[in-house]
Amino acid sequence: MMRSPANKVPADDGPHVHPASVVSALATLDAEKAGLAALAEAMAGPLGAAFDVAVATIQNSHGRVIVTGMGKSGHVARKIAATLASTGTPAHYVHPAEASHGDLGMITTDDVIVALSWSGETVELHDIVDYSRRFDVPLIAFTSNTESALASSASVVLSLPVAQEACPHGLAPTTSTLMQLALGDALAVALLQSRGFTALDFRQFHPGGKLGASLKFVRDVMRQGDAVPVVAAGTLMGAALVEMSTKGLGCVGVVGPDGALTGIVTDGDLRRHMANDLPTRTVDEIMTAAPKTVRPDQLASEALNILNSRKITALMVVEGQAPVGVLHIHDLLLTGIA
Repeated sequence: MMRSPANKVPADDGPHVHPASVVSALATLDAEKAGLAALAEAMAGPLGAAFDVAVATIQNSHGRVIVTGMGKSGHVARKIAATLASTGTPAHYVHPAEASHGDLGMITTDDVIVALSWSGETVELHDIVDYSRRFDVPLIAFTSNTESALASSASVVLSLPVAQEACPHGLAPTTSTLMQLALGDALAVALLQSRGFTALDFRQFHPGGKLGASLKFVRDVMRQGDAVPVVAAGTLMGAALVEMSTKGLGCVGVVGPDGALTGIVTDGDLRRHMANDLPTRTVDEIMTAAPKTVRPDQLASEALNILNSRKITALMVVEGQAPVGVLHIHDLLLTGIA
């Protein structure tokens, strides 16, 4: 007798009581959702004015954003620095303890420091805060305590609303770190938009992985030269079928005397016009006129959207009106775009 997997989800046979783990998870999500709601409310109020000053401070700087924090705030600070850097705002994380042992030399007077501390009293931040004051380096504080040492030394205070931690003991940073992270994301996106940072700019910092693949251009993926199936207008379908079979892409482009693409014959067109006299008919009678095309300088992800929305497998690539390549869904699959 086969046994059911231990992690198999039971069939939903009506109302049931959640197990304790799910009850706990729901309580955590509710607490953190409340924290984000409080943050959004604050941003619509007093926090918004300070946030705008923080964005302007970073925009007007000529150096990098130095992000710092200790403990869980430090882990969040690393992520914020990475998000800023990948969206067009040069940024670097500096560990506050290491800063006290020489890494302060990484910070220049052209930089802006963003310091995270929920309490605002993190001892390890003392030296980096003093350094910012001594050399007049702008300091932006993420803290919930506007009366803290960090807040009193900061150029701009982004005051986080006090919220209940999801930890039932109120000890482990949970809701608070999520709010810090969300505020960091908001800062990065605001800077991204203010700079007019585009998907093409984004590609420069993300050449690898699925994201990098989706930001490739059509010209990086398309088949070109002799691999492009093309015949002249007026060609008999018998010859066109040979071209389609030889290139193996399930289509053939049709060009006029001026070299402009006038149509395309696909496997679907063949099925729609299947008859004994098909080989003796011309491509002009069978083709789909004015087919959808893409340019070499379009993102491959745009081409994928066209293929999916039109439920087709190939697109002719044109410059002006002349075909210069063909893009097949298999090419997108092989490069990880699809």
